[in-house]
Order: sequence, then structure tokens, then C-alpha cells
Amino acid sequence: MKVRAQIGMVLNLDKCIGCHTCSITCKNVWTSREGVEYAWFNNVETKPGIGYPKEWENQDKWKGGWTLKGNGTKKLQPRIGGRHRVLANIFANPDLPTIDEYYEPFDYDYQHLHNAPDMKHQPTARPRSLISGQRMEKIEWGPNWEEILGTEFAKRRKDKNFDQVQADIYGEFEKTFMMYLPRLCEHCLNPACVASCPSGAIYKREEDGIVLIDQDKCRGWRMCVSACPYKKIYYNWKSGKSEKCIFCYPRIESGQPTVCSETCVGRIRYLGVLLYDADRIEQAASTTNDKDLYQAQCDIFLDPNDPKVRAAARKEGIPEAWLEAAQNSPVYKMAIDWKVALPLHPEYRTLPMVWYVPPLSPIQNAVEQGHVGMNGEIPDLKSLRIPLRYLANLLTAGDEAPIIRALERMIAMRAYMRSKHVDQVEDLEVLAQVGLSKALVEDMYRIMALANYEDRFVIPTTHRAYAENAYDMKSSCGFSFGNGCSTGDNSVNLFGGKDAAVRQVIPAIQEDV
Repeated sequence: MKVRAQIGMVLNLDKCIGCHTCSITCKNVWTSREGVEYAWFNNVETKPGIGYPKEWENQDKWKGGWTLKGNGTKKLQPRIGGRHRVLANIFANPDLPTIDEYYEPFDYDYQHLHNAPDMKHQPTARPRSLISGQRMEKIEWGPNWEEILGTEFAKRRKDKNFDQVQADIYGEFEKTFMMYLPRLCEHCLNPACVASCPSGAIYKREEDGIVLIDQDKCRGWRMCVSACPYKKIYYNWKSGKSEKCIFCYPRIESGQPTVCSETCVGRIRYLGVLLYDADRIEQAASTTNDKDLYQAQCDIFLDPNDPKVRAAARKEGIPEAWLEAAQNSPVYKMAIDWKVALPLHPEYRTLPMVWYVPPLSPIQNAVEQGHVGMNGEIPDLKSLRIPLRYLANLLTAGDEAPIIRALERMIAMRAYMRSKHVDQVEDLEVLAQVGLSKALVEDMYRIMALANYEDRFVIPTTHRAYAENAYDMKSSCGFSFGNGCSTGDNSVNLFGGKDAAVRQVIPAIQEDV
């Protein structure tokens, strides 16, 4: 048993209001610069929909994640191919999304509002590309283009989660089923991006499990962009290197939550430590049946209250503060103890570490409209086929049983707390139906409903043994590209001309009026 610690995240989709605060704050902190204007380390999608980039879940198209070899050996290999295929396509990757799959970033020519001459009509601020500087006649797509079921259903029905779902029937009643899905890098236990990088620039930190890209080693081959099934690695066309969510590791190291978690309006995000057995990763990811992958991933995690696990963790050098944080981790409670949080697309076999609590809203709407029968206080969820199958395709590789269990437990918690506070009666029968105890439900209510700051974020500070010698680093430069402290820009380009330090925006051509 090789014990390792990882900072995991849970997002409670039942409380997400789709305000995009997490996306905006992440954008302002990390990607508000030239070369990554189109990149959103955190974005919020409306489901059902094809998402950002377009059809990112369609691995038949993008070849992300892992697959088992067809020779019966149960050996894993990246879906984009082994070493020979990666090397053969290194100069022309056929599985690489283009800028059209994301969107062409744009700004508006606000200067024209100030500088326009006398005109017959009021001047307008036309959109301009942040890549070419040219005027854009029409904006075709964006990172949240499908916001609140925007665009026609004919386009959104390409959502891969509609597999084995009667999409046409859903299309007739689509207003009854909508959910928000915030997405960021999953910081997987078995990351396909790490395995696919020809330069060996991507690595997973041993102390906290955060996956990072070494900007000095990255050569911009972009195989990682194809290999990541969640499409959360972006190519910086300015620096010629790939970038991704860094899980705000400078904040994590000091015991603070990520920016997206700190600024979340709905209090939907939870951060905590999980202990897992690194020796069982390959076995879990190699599970033959896709529907068994969720349980196989759960079996990797270790009980932080087990004395044997704690002793093994100490031998591996895991600090005592991290073991205490693992005992109080809300992520462990929601994902492993209560089993109300589920991983996103476990069939990709990357063992993702950002988990999601499925939303109750489609179930609640169906109950209110009389589409679902009742079994006491608990709705008969099996009669609501479309949302269940859709959520199962999204979170459990098609297995509906964990979805039903998670939804029933949250409904039971609501029913019990409502009867306790409104009717002044403790309805223990509703808890017995779903296998919960009174103490467990009280703990679930405290963490999931009240969601106090100290309950949501249990993050230990980095151990001093992991730190570099600050004296040796004195007077060195900060984060930069190129050699030393240079910006990475040469004084002349390949053809002898002087490179521009800033983007040259093509001025607007004024027409005679």
C-alpha cells in the first residue's frame, strides 16, 4: 500500500445558480492576458448542451482519455494512440480542436465611439478579434453560448450524454430539465495529459496531487490538448506553450481555497484532503466494464480514521496536519461516506478528482407536475427515465443506481429537516428508507445546506519539508517565459523584422456619410 494525499473538490450542482462568478474571477486572475483570451480555466455550461469547446464529451471525435487495448491484455493506452502514433502525428495532430471549436475571442471598438466624425447615424462599437485585430461581422460562438438552453435544440441534441436517451421526447419537454455544470481541470489520479506529453512537461505533484505544466519544458506539441478528455488544457499562441488550471496552488499551499471556491456565490464548492492507495490506480483504471469504474475509483480511497492507514501514511512522509485534515474532509464525507458526490465521466479512465452532487431540480419539477409517483415521502425516481439516464451518462458511466441513491438521500434529508423544523416531528421512517441515521443526516445538513466556511474548506498548509530554500531564491524572477527573466520575445523575428511588443489593432475605416 502506497499512501498518497490529494486535495479534492466537490461541487454541489443542486445549489449552483449559474451566476458565472467563478468563471469571471478565475479569468481575471489567471487568463486575462494575450495568448489565452479564449481560455477559461473555469467555465459554467448549461446542460443539456454540447458545451465548451464544442462536443468536448465526444471522444469518438477528440480521442481523449484512456482506452483498453483490444488484444485482451486489459492494458491501458491513451485513446490518441501509443508512442508511435503520437510521434507520427507530432507535427500535424489530427485530433486537435481549432479555435472555432472554442470561440474567436473579441472585444469592442469602443474608441470609435469617441473618435467618430459627424455622422448621420449614431456610431456603434463593432466587435473586433483579439487574435487578428480584424473587425468581426458576426459573433458565431462563445464559452456560454448555450446559456439557459440557448440555441435551437437541433444543435444541443448532439450532447453525448443523450446516448441511449430518447432525445426527441426530451426536446418536447426541454423546459422541465436544465442544469448548470461548472467545469475545471479534474487533476486526475491517472491523467492522460501526463502520459501523452512528448516533452515530459506535465507532472502531478506528490504532496497534494495538483497537475501542473512545466513552462520551461513545454514545447507546444499540444498532444496534451487532445489527450485531455475534459479539454481543460489550452494552447497559448503568444508564448507557444500549453497552460491549464493550476488549482490556485499558491493559495492551497497557504491553506486558502481556490479563487473559484472563495468567490462562489452559492457556496457550492468544497475542498478537502483524500488519502488513496497509489498502487491500485492502474487496477482501477483498467476495470473492464465502464459501469464498474465508479465503484473501482471509490475503492482506491483509504479511511483516514483507520490506524493502519494513518501509520502507513506517516511512513510515506505525509504530515500529521494532513492526516487530521483528511479526517475532517468534506470531500471524503460527500464522495465516500455519504456517496452523494460522483465523478465526472469516469468512463474516461482518468480517475477525476473533482466530484459533483447531482441536481434535484429536474426531479423536483417532475414531482410538482405529477410526472413521478411517490413512495411515502420519497419520489419513485425510477419512473423518471430521461433525467436519470442523462445524469448517469454524465456522472457514473451509465450506471443509474448511484444516481438514484444520491438523489434519494438528498430528498430524504430535505423531508426529514422539513418535518423537524416545520411540523416539529422527527420523521425517522424517511431516513430508514434510504439507509441514513439521524446523526448522519444532521451532519449532511450542516455541511451541505448551512455550508459554513470552515466546514467547506479544510485545507492544511504545505509542510515545511516541501518548501525550497527561500534564501537561495532571493532576487530571482517571477513567472515568465523565455530565458531567465526575459519575456520570451526576441528583438527580431524569423525574417529579420522587429517584433511588436503589443498587439496592433487595425484601425477602423471610416466611410463617407
